[in-house]
Amino acid sequence: MANFDLLVFGGGTGNTVASAAAAAGLDTALVERGPIGGTCLNRGCNPSKMLIQHANTLNDVRAAEQFGIEATVEEVHFGEFVRAVNDELADAASGKESNKRDEENLTLVQGEARFVDEHTIETESGETHTGEKIVVAAGSRPMVPDAIDGLSEVDFLTSDDAIRLETPPDRLVVLGGGYIAAELGYFFGSFGTDVALVEMEDFLVPREDSEVADAFTEIARERHDVYTGHHVTGVAESDDGIVVSAESEDGDEIDVTGDELLVALGRRPNTDSIGLDETDIETTDAGFVATDEQLTTNVEDVWAMGDIADNAMFKHSGDYEGEIVIDNAVHGVERAADFDALPHAVFTEPQIGAVGQTEAALDDEGQEYVVGRAEFTDTAMSRALKLDRGFVKVLADPDSHEIFGCHIIGHEASTLLHEVTPAVRYGLRADELANTLIHAHPALSKVVMQACADVAGN
Repeated sequence: MANFDLLVFGGGTGNTVASAAAAAGLDTALVERGPIGGTCLNRGCNPSKMLIQHANTLNDVRAAEQFGIEATVEEVHFGEFVRAVNDELADAASGKESNKRDEENLTLVQGEARFVDEHTIETESGETHTGEKIVVAAGSRPMVPDAIDGLSEVDFLTSDDAIRLETPPDRLVVLGGGYIAAELGYFFGSFGTDVALVEMEDFLVPREDSEVADAFTEIARERHDVYTGHHVTGVAESDDGIVVSAESEDGDEIDVTGDELLVALGRRPNTDSIGLDETDIETTDAGFVATDEQLTTNVEDVWAMGDIADNAMFKHSGDYEGEIVIDNAVHGVERAADFDALPHAVFTEPQIGAVGQTEAALDDEGQEYVVGRAEFTDTAMSRALKLDRGFVKVLADPDSHEIFGCHIIGHEASTLLHEVTPAVRYGLRADELANTLIHAHPALSKVVMQACADVAGN
């Protein structure tokens, strides 16, 4: 048995906690069954956004005629760039592993492992390792529901598989309409795949502000077959491919056939596969490890972070949680996490970016608010870029004009969003953002300024 000052279970964002602990002189173990870097580096954010950039480049060439430039696409080396993306990231993960092995005070334990008590894990080879302090950072995996009739009897893809396909399918049926479905649907559709999205909610990206979700759903209908308000009743093989059957609340039944089926119904925490039933560590009804504001669990000297914890399932929130855990578990600071102004983005075309509360959330709270709005087409840069759609929507207090939330759909929304994020974080007013900050002309960020200025007129 090996005994450590601190043991980190999970080498995604948790690897930064392990390195910080080792650098602080703690005898540290990092336990990871797969490549270092976790979902984001190996199966999520990094590969998907790198692949999407290939789609964006292809679509830019196709749109060159708008600018009086004749350009044609002679050939797309799809398999080559898919392999190149995944090879590059595999090299990055390998480099991280090598660095971990060279770090002083850090022991890398690779392979499957499970808890046998609150402070002890056992590897598949039978070795046990204990930690005076434990950080649970064992991540998540694609959600595959058991309730869909026939799903277990067909070959289907998850996002883990889809990013490694070296030939775009002729027809792809996607179960789900959230962030992963929207991004991968856009990617494959750009390379000629006929994409069908089946979503049980009334809109795609249903967690977004309803106006943004509505706008994106209509854009998606221009390039995909979109079936919203339909829940899947069954999946079956046929001579023509994989058939997905779905039904709406009013009884409308559909059958959608594809050569490949992508299950993109979200992600679930790995709490059910790491032996937590051998511990007293509490989980929520949704299966996440329950934590307080300092990311501690109900068990003394045990913290949880990343996708497995009951917070947001974003890489940037995981990075932030890592900072909190480093302060608390390594340095004893007792720092509280604050997720009130956590931004997020969806990397389709157009992009979606949001921070703060939606109209629905404010309505549920009974909070009065006003809406400031500006269209991308009202800016000079939008004309230069030949953008024909997109808007910024700011929600603010009707009296103080303190910003409650901001929702953007349009070109580079993921970047524009960060102009408003500090305002939501620190309680700035819309008029302060519109009037105090001088915006360079004709930068596209002026659309955010105009939406904030519009708050004052409502």
